[in-house]
Amino acid sequence: MSVFKRFSDILNSNVSAMLDKAENPEKLVKMIISEMENTLYDVRRESAKTIADKKDMERQVKNYQAEILNWQKRAEMALEKDRDDLAKQALAEKHRVELAVDTQLKELSNLELALGRLENDIAKLQGKLNEAIARRKAIVARHETVRATIQIRKRTETNHIGEALSRFDRFEKRMDDLEAEVEAMDLGKNASLSQQIDSLDEDDDLNDELEELKIKMQKAS
Repeated sequence: MSVFKRFSDILNSNVSAMLDKAENPEKLVKMIISEMENTLYDVRRESAKTIADKKDMERQVKNYQAEILNWQKRAEMALEKDRDDLAKQALAEKHRVELAVDTQLKELSNLELALGRLENDIAKLQGKLNEAIARRKAIVARHETVRATIQIRKRTETNHIGEALSRFDRFEKRMDDLEAEVEAMDLGKNASLSQQIDSLDEDDDLNDELEELKIKMQKAS
């Protein structure tokens, strides 16, 4: 099984649940990084065991090869003693061990291929882990920015702005009414002043008429 397939299986349920709940991305990223580190640890431990098994298998092959040489020598010795029957049995044993060696060599070949793929996957996962660690702060910062933007958008929705402008309009209308009252009061005062000035003209006319009347009466007397 690929390291990435194994890692995907481990994360799938947990990550899906956290995303459905809109979980804090910092917690999500930490969990992903933790799972990556745990996966790397487990796979490296398994790889170490597999490498140890490979070395044990290689030692066993060497032992088999030494045993093949030993049976070969025994067959030759039996022939020197004119014991064809023993030589034949020794060759049969040699053949049995050779078959075991062939099987072991095939297993070793498959094991080396698997270890090569595993090493490649581990290197890729390590790279992804390093990338996740490097991007963790940026992801958290982006989340904070988006969350702040959402809060600002909620506070500046059109209906809220419209309501605020409506209140402002009502305030301006009230100010207009107050200013109109002040102007009305001033208009009253200005009219009174005009009347006073007009009355001065009337007083002058009366005074002139009064003087003319006095002169006329003096002449008549």
